[in-house]
Amino acid sequence: MAISISLQCLGLIILAAILLQTIAVAVSFMYFNKVLYTMQESFSRSSVSCLINANLRSEFEDSAAEDKKSDPCWQVTQQLHFHIEKTMADRFQKEISTTMRNKLTGGLPNLNPGFRGAPLPKVAAHVTGIVSSTETPAAEGSQSSRGYLGERIRGWEGQKGLSFLQNMELRGGELLVPRAGLYYIYAQTYFRLPSAGETEGDAKGEMGETKEEEGAQLVQYIYKKMNSYMVPILLMKSSRSVCWPQGQEPGLFSLHQAGTAFLQPADRLFITVSNASSMEMDGRASYFGAFLVG
Repeated sequence: MAISISLQCLGLIILAAILLQTIAVAVSFMYFNKVLYTMQESFSRSSVSCLINANLRSEFEDSAAEDKKSDPCWQVTQQLHFHIEKTMADRFQKEISTTMRNKLTGGLPNLNPGFRGAPLPKVAAHVTGIVSSTETPAAEGSQSSRGYLGERIRGWEGQKGLSFLQNMELRGGELLVPRAGLYYIYAQTYFRLPSAGETEGDAKGEMGETKEEEGAQLVQYIYKKMNSYMVPILLMKSSRSVCWPQGQEPGLFSLHQAGTAFLQPADRLFITVSNASSMEMDGRASYFGAFLVG
């Protein structure tokens, strides 16, 4: 009987000890959690205070002092300063690299596929004038020995400035068609006729009429060549009758034409003009091109 009572007392003592230990652990956890929260809140407030009240420039200038390096507020402002400096340096480097790249690649951007968010047609080309290059002119009103009228223009640019080639090739002044389909074809040529002062002293014609009185016929032709047919086929032509300028200023004229034609793979497009010696090969005024529409 006495042994049973002793065991019960021992069990109660052990249970009480476990309960007290549990309470102590819970109280300790709550205390340390409160202390940690207080420290975090204090640090956060001090960091915000640093950002609001600190003078970044003065802090940076005084950064050499040893006592500043141990100040948490100084450390926060220094980290912010270095982050801002790094961000601005990276952005400046990116802008400088873009500017230098554009300067080295030319004054005008290339109109590559997808430029400025507007994708080009799957097959397209726009070539511009550079240096005039012509063949021997045909007799006016007659077919030349090569099967076309006018003087052929070979001096086209396909890669720089405003020009581009999208799945088309430029060979010897000809645009090579890569696939069959309906194409929209266009061309413009720009002419500069000399003034009366520049032509003074020219010989008169047999009927006594001067060159200025005779006037000039400006004609532009768009031809295509086929591998299965030896003679080039005339697709379009545009013409204009002009008078030679009588004043001191030269006469400026342009011819433009456009239309559609069904082309086969390996067909080639080229331009011929009358009075090729008077043609100005300015890339913004003399150009031609084509693109697939269906």
